[in-house]
This record gives sequence, structure tokens and C-alpha cells, in this order.
Amino acid sequence: MRSSRLPWAVYAITRHGVSVATRLLGEIPDADLYVSEKVAAGAPACARPFPLPMGPLLAETFPGYDCHVFVVSVGAVVRLVASLLRDKKEDPAVVCVDEMARFSICVLSGHVGRGNAFTERVARALGAQPVVTTASDALGTLTVDILGRDLGWTLDDPDRNVTRGCAAVVNGAPVLFVQESGEPSWWPEARPFPPGVAYATALDGVDPAAWEVLLVATDRDFCETHPGLWEKAVVYRPRSLVLGIGCDRGIPPDLVERGVRALLAESRLSSRSVRTLATVDLKKGEPALLALSERLGAPLQTYPAEQLDAVAGIENPSEVVKRHVGTRGVAEPAALLAAGAERLLAPKRTYTEPGAGRSMTLAVARVPFPPRRGESRDG
Repeated sequence: MRSSRLPWAVYAITRHGVSVATRLLGEIPDADLYVSEKVAAGAPACARPFPLPMGPLLAETFPGYDCHVFVVSVGAVVRLVASLLRDKKEDPAVVCVDEMARFSICVLSGHVGRGNAFTERVARALGAQPVVTTASDALGTLTVDILGRDLGWTLDDPDRNVTRGCAAVVNGAPVLFVQESGEPSWWPEARPFPPGVAYATALDGVDPAAWEVLLVATDRDFCETHPGLWEKAVVYRPRSLVLGIGCDRGIPPDLVERGVRALLAESRLSSRSVRTLATVDLKKGEPALLALSERLGAPLQTYPAEQLDAVAGIENPSEVVKRHVGTRGVAEPAALLAAGAERLLAPKRTYTEPGAGRSMTLAVARVPFPPRRGESRDG
């Protein structure tokens, strides 16, 4: 996976290529430099010599870097990497630079692999002209397959309607972006939306027949509630939900995971949108909560009991919890505090299983992201 890769590998096989690669290393010092043994004498001390042909070296290095920069002709590089390609969701970026450093050319993984961004970075480092041929970037329109990625958004299903959405945007077909949750900065507020793209803040009332594709940023699972919209939708999952959790000491991690899954399903909310877990300080070392935090990729935030007890908006206070923990509630006030919200999206629910001898409570709050300028958003 990309997260375990090193950032940059740079390859040069001629003296001019080594000169260009050395310049590049001056601006991108975290790159690893690979040079042909024949020209290694003129390379920096950090260079890693390799024997030609390059095939055996690339078989080893190709999976290990996010971006491979070749000071080699595009045709040669295409032949070198062709047999190494696996899947557009996993293949690294490939950038080619000519020996005069005039052009930085994106060859592979322009969007998902960030090749276009790498190409721009190489061009800035060398004073070269970036060459990007993906249609959405060339036209300056939405990049459907990576929209919101720098904000932590993920695609609910990377294979569902994404190609259709890319084609619709590039061709200027009617596309509606519906933002129920998430950061407003997915598109610059001062910049007009591309031709054919409109914006809304709610799914209710949308006529699916009016749009070629719907791009929907939401933490809700709306497959059953809006089947006509779901059929046409590319769904983005912003990190917009906070789960407030209370639980018995020693509760099994698998019980907590099943409970979270069941209670989110009951509320028609997506676990992909979980931003933070929140609970009382007494539970900061609870193994089940730490395991859930790791699985969801969401940090565990804890609060003192007295701070939770003072939160306005607790819908289901409990004197039993107050006696044992020191606060009228855990799940509800923890969710509100961590989200910075004034009201709950889903009030406290309790989950247990026959014979478990342990139980948990869960409440959900939505982070109140500000609306885009000139828009309002229900929350």
C-alpha cells in the first residue's frame, strides 16, 4: 500500500541524466537516486549504482516508492514498467524528464497515485514545463476520483460510478454536487463551479432524472432511503462523525465492534466517516476502545467526568452512571464535546448480547463544518 512506501526514486543512465537528477535532489532531498554503473563516477556519493539493463532493478524498486522519476525517454520507460503494472488504485506514479530538463511529464497514475502533483513538484524543482494530459486537470475541472482526498475524504466505493462521474464532468454534462457534511474547502469558494456542475446541501427534493451523475459528500447511508439517487451517485465519506462511547470495564473488543456496527446501521450512518472516538478519562486505557480506534483510524479523545457532567444537551441523563462515574452521561456529552456540536445526531443507544455480561452505550454527533459562502447547511 502507498502508506508504507518511500516517497521518491530517481533514475539516471547518462551523464546528462545524472546532472539533471543531481539538481533534482537539491530540491527534493528525500529522494533516493539510482544511477547506471557506467556513469556512477560523476554521481553524488549517495547514489546507488546499478547494472544495465534496468529491468531487474525496477522489479525490486517499483512497489517500494510513491513516485518514480526517470531522466529517460518516455518510450523506454513505458516498455520498462509495462509488465510491472497491477491496478490503477495501487500503481505508483511515474514521471519522465528529458535530459535538458525542459519538460516534466506525467506518464502514470496522474490522479489516484498523485502523479500530476508529483509532476508539478518536479517541474518547479527544475524550472521545467509540467506536462499533464488527464482531461480534468487540463480543463481545470473537478477530479472526481480524488475529490476531497487532501481533506481526508474517502470514496465509499472506488469502482462504483467513478468512471461515469469523471466522463460527465469532463464532458460538461449536468452534475449535482450534494454536500450534506464535510469541509467546504473541497472547491475554492472564490472560483466558479465548472460548466455543468451545480451545488446543493441536501438530498431531499433532488430529481435524479435531471442529472447525469450525483456527487454526494455525506456520512449517511442513503441506499435504501433514496434508491433513485443512490443509483446515480458517487459517494464521498468526509470525516464528520464523532462516536461517544461508554462501556463496562473489560468489555471484549469484538463485542464493541459489533455494537458500533449495529448502532451505526440503525442510525443509517457510515463508519467510514468516523473522525474521533470520545469517552471519559476513566476509559482512556480500555483495550476494546483502543482496538476500535486503531481499526477505524480515529483517535480516542477522553474527558474528565466533571467536564462531561457540565455539558448542555445530554438527552438521556442517568443517575446510576452519575454515582459510578461522576457524570450524568458519557456517550452523549463526550460526542458533543469532541465534535464541538450543540446537539446530537443520534442520541444514546445501548448494545449488549445474550450472555455477554457486558454492555456499551453509543451516541453520535456531527462536526458542524461551516457552510460554503452564500449557502446554509442543516445539521
